[in-house]
Amino acid sequence: MKDVLSLIPRTGSLQSTRDFFDRLFEDEFLPLRGEKSWAPAFDISENEKGYMIRAELPGIDEKDLEITIAGGMLSVKGEKKQEAEEKGESYHRIERTYGSFHRSFRIPDAIQADKVDATYKDGILKLVIPKAQGSAVKKIQIKK
Repeated sequence: MKDVLSLIPRTGSLQSTRDFFDRLFEDEFLPLRGEKSWAPAFDISENEKGYMIRAELPGIDEKDLEITIAGGMLSVKGEKKQEAEEKGESYHRIERTYGSFHRSFRIPDAIQADKVDATYKDGILKLVIPKAQGSAVKKIQIKK
């Protein structure tokens, strides 16, 4: 505990204390199991025809992605492989993350799973999941 307290700035500034706690919870201070973990960002939207899912997956080869739909879950798995290090090159800092990821999202049952369209261009994965016919929301009247 004494080591952690020695990292707190002595200036008395509230901002510098906030900066300390922000730095404390950054990835490089947290102990992880072997390697840094990461999770790509996903955007999910809906319109009258279906659902649109976009994911930022920079640096990932299309062949390293796996997309499945089963049991009301959409799963996207992939791996971002680390580039080979150049001989004679010494790194001072590595901030980019590498390794595998797995993201899952619950999706409605009323979709056309056999008509899902997946495209991957410039590091952006785009999934278009059409809604099934007759999957409109039905309002239910309460009986008195």
